[in-house]
Amino acid sequence: MLAVYPGSFDPPTVAHVAIARAALAHVEEVRLVLSEVALGKEDLPADRVGVEVRRAVLEDLAAEVPGLDVAVTATTLVAEISAEAGADAVVVGADKWAQILDPSWYGGSLTARDAALARLPKVLLAPRPPGTASTPSPAPPPTAHWLEVVTLDLDPAHGLVSSTRARAGEHALMAEVARRSGHWATGSPGPPDGPGRGR
Repeated sequence: MLAVYPGSFDPPTVAHVAIARAALAHVEEVRLVLSEVALGKEDLPADRVGVEVRRAVLEDLAAEVPGLDVAVTATTLVAEISAEAGADAVVVGADKWAQILDPSWYGGSLTARDAALARLPKVLLAPRPPGTASTPSPAPPPTAHWLEVVTLDLDPAHGLVSSTRARAGEHALMAEVARRSGHWATGSPGPPDGPGRGR
């Protein structure tokens, strides 16, 4: 069984690694799917760490964690990413899950939202603990009663980790491979693409 785990991974964090490992308890393979343009993040700075560099860092991570694989996609919608890969499950964090369930991302249409939910495979949900910036992980609407959502077993401390904080200088939040690469070492975006320092 294959699960896709879409994201921008800028940088990959210790929480990304923990979530992928937790998902591997439910499937044989987790594919980290790097979005060239992540939905809702289209306006990020042009000088952020580029896709090819992030892909190389993710491939280093996959080499260290059995069951991980890496792909890059131009597709933005989670349902389309999972269909493109023929995935049996999709891994999402609480923030992305709230976005998937929010009709405003579908032009305010509940019908369009439910049609997108109908295309989702099993959802492996990484929750955020109460009291964090994210809202609690909402339940699927009653119209999607058939949708299977499994909450991953994670240390609540991972719910406080974010790539934004890691980029801002909290380097301990980065996955070890990201720290070793040197691309996020200064707390600001590194070179857009090309060979990395320390690689």
